[in-house]
Amino acid sequence: MRSDASGIGKSGLVARKIAATFTSTGSPASFLHPVDSLHGDLGIVGRDDVAILLSKSGASDELFGLLSHLKRLGVPVIVLTGDPASPLARQGDVVLDASVADEACPETLAPTASTTAALALGDALAVTLLEVKGFRREDFAALHPGGALGRNLLLRVADVMIAGELPALAPDRPMRECVVLLAEKRGTVAVVDRAGSLVGVVTAGDLTRLMENTDHFLDIPVSEVMTRTPKSTTPEELAGAAVRLMEQHGTRRARRPGPDGLRDRRQADGDDRRRRLGRPGAPRHVALCDRQRHPAFPRPRRHGVLLLGLADGGAP
Repeated sequence: MRSDASGIGKSGLVARKIAATFTSTGSPASFLHPVDSLHGDLGIVGRDDVAILLSKSGASDELFGLLSHLKRLGVPVIVLTGDPASPLARQGDVVLDASVADEACPETLAPTASTTAALALGDALAVTLLEVKGFRREDFAALHPGGALGRNLLLRVADVMIAGELPALAPDRPMRECVVLLAEKRGTVAVVDRAGSLVGVVTAGDLTRLMENTDHFLDIPVSEVMTRTPKSTTPEELAGAAVRLMEQHGTRRARRPGPDGLRDRRQADGDDRRRRLGRPGAPRHVALCDRQRHPAFPRPRRHGVLLLGLADGGAP
């Protein structure tokens, strides 16, 4: 099914925008000029289409010629008008009331408030349709591959994670070793069993809380300090979704567990990811995105993401 939006004058400009919004949210649509439609452009209208006709007055002569042909084709007609009792509205299958008390201009003549109301109703239609269809962020990203918007939405964890030496310890190792790794490796240590499965994490915050409770912590096993249910993500997940996960739970790193042992474990630094997305509040002290590895990001010193991967091999 496709939507055909039409209008004349300012209503025509609003119709163009509505068609564009429909299309960008996964619902094919096109703008159909009411006059040009009678000179060949009617060929783009299919019998399974839905027409959206916009007119503030509901009495625009140019729309009635198109309307009669739409009726002949059996195309359902949605009329978006400022006068629900108008001749055009009486011919519509569905009528959306876009009436306003006054225009914003001093003489209440220039279409201002009325065009805003029409735009809002058009957006409401588009949003309702995408919700009914189950349109997802991944679908939106696929339709917006260009520019910063598409780049950020299409970026997946697997695209930016760096597989290198990740600080990791076995659960029975003492906190003495963990302290060293926390100092060297940006404040997070993965705890893995002999099969390479992630069983927990220890963060600098865990160490701080431990030191507040006892002075004798160096020989405590990391299994007694670690968080046993760390938040995780997958390599196929959108990087933006991983950021939301970290922000939602107030974490700076998210692990990516997997079935193939250590090589599949990943952690993402949320602060660095936010800097890549241009979000405010991100610290400026680390940016570890390789320019050759990610040529789409020409300024890695400003737009870095730190995604560390556990090295291949058994648990330490």
